[in-house]
Parts: sequence; C-alpha cells; structure tokens
Amino acid sequence: QVRLVESGGGLVQPGGSLRLSCAASGFAFSRSGMSWYRQPPGKERRLVAAITDTGDITSYADSVKGRFTISRDNAKNTVYLQMNSLKPEDSAVYYCNYKTWSHIYWGQGTQVTVSS
Repeated sequence: QVRLVESGGGLVQPGGSLRLSCAASGFAFSRSGMSWYRQPPGKERRLVAAITDTGDITSYADSVKGRFTISRDNAKNTVYLQMNSLKPEDSAVYYCNYKTWSHIYWGQGTQVTVSS
C-alpha cells in the first residue's frame, strides 16, 4: 500500500534552515508528481510546493518562493523540501502528498517550529 514517511523537522531559529525528506513506497514514485503541504496550528492545510515526476517543473506558494526548494531523487523514492531563511510564520506540521484520480495520500507529518 502507499506509504509516505516524512522526517527532518525540528526547532530552528529564525533565519535558519531545515531539509525535510519524504520516503515513498507502494506506488510508481518515478512516474508521480509529489507535493508538500503545511498546516499551522488552528489553520487549514495549504500547498507549499509541488514537483513533476521528472523533477523538471516545480511550483511554490508565494509565501515561500525564493526561500524553499523542492527536489526529488527517483532512485531513492524520496522527495525533499529545502527550507532556508525560515521565519516564525513557517512554523507548521509539514506533510508529504501524493494524489491519484481517486485518492489523496498523506504522510504522518513532521513538525517545524521556527522560534528564538
């Protein structure tokens, strides 16, 4: 079955960096677009970044453009989110996402807290 396992979250000071990873299994990863979402406390889950199956096209929410980079390693079935120049408003649970025509799959999420 589809499994998405996020890792790499933690506590970081403003201006710092983190790299999130999402290890995927149970589907044809190298032929699938992938996304990262985030959900701050008490707020709805929103799209942060997305990447095509080959990695040649990426897209970002305006709030993270120029600071976050989504990438993937199809040999490792892993998608990454490099987060630089982190701000307190980036604090959230970050989720890996995979969608088919009939299902939406989520990982368990990884907590990112940006605080001094």
